[in-house]
Amino acid sequence: MSIYIQYNIDMNEILRQGAMLEMTSLFDPKLSKKDFVPTINAYYFKEWDEYEMDFHTHKEVEIMYVIDGACTVGLETESVSLKKGDFIFLDAHVPHRLIVGSGAPCRMLNIEFTFMEKMDRVPSIQELVKENRTLAQFLSLHEAYFVLKDSDQIYHTLKNIVLESDKKQDMMVHLLLSQLLIQIARMVTKSKEVDQQANIYMNQALEFIHQHYDQNIQVKDIADAVNLHPGYLHRIFKRLMQSSLMEYVNSFRMEKAKMLLSDTEIPIIEISQYVGINSSQYFSQVFKKYTGQTPVDYRRSSVRTIVKWNEG
Repeated sequence: MSIYIQYNIDMNEILRQGAMLEMTSLFDPKLSKKDFVPTINAYYFKEWDEYEMDFHTHKEVEIMYVIDGACTVGLETESVSLKKGDFIFLDAHVPHRLIVGSGAPCRMLNIEFTFMEKMDRVPSIQELVKENRTLAQFLSLHEAYFVLKDSDQIYHTLKNIVLESDKKQDMMVHLLLSQLLIQIARMVTKSKEVDQQANIYMNQALEFIHQHYDQNIQVKDIADAVNLHPGYLHRIFKRLMQSSLMEYVNSFRMEKAKMLLSDTEIPIIEISQYVGINSSQYFSQVFKKYTGQTPVDYRRSSVRTIVKWNEG
């Protein structure tokens, strides 16, 4: 196991003495209105194995970067799985914990930082925001955390931050932390733009399905309708809907079939065609898979329910 921890004790001592103001949250509005610069408070390399941390919070913004292996970061509303090259960016005061399984060690580089009043010639966050629209957009998000995939640039910057911190080169650390924030801002902005476009494609696919579910449509037909490669559309759809395209098509068809079975007297063999399935046998198989009943049993149970409701 390798471990190395360094705390910026001198800076913390100055802050305790009240010689300068400190900002903690990355999304504090004052950060963009007064002259503050990022300052490192702690950093460490460590290899974890079979470890489960208690939930905790701290005043620092934290970056947890997976160098090798895999881990889980527990948050209040969900658990996030991280593997090599992934990192999570946590704002100050966000409850979290680290979980690493047995026999599968995880090596990480973590840094924690806050923001102090500008004391030298390095540009403040306020000055950077005026010059960098992407950073300004990022600081307006007010999100508790971001999970991102690195392309090596973040790890390179993190290592340089650690090296300059070892040398007590505060000016270089301030500059590198500012560079890190701009790099992450670009990644987050690009990711959100991709997600926005993905949502547009997904909504177009949903509209096509809802209008053509009664026809013999395939993934290729849906992809053609939104001008995307079938494989790419499938990945987008599954990521956003937690379902494959054809799973969604069939579930939508079965909801329509349930309505027709309970509210009409249309023969079952015709209902299968109404929902775009030409084989009544296949329709029965799919219907039972989604409802646990055959179409015949579902219709009978629906009729009994209606009768009982009328008698009541």
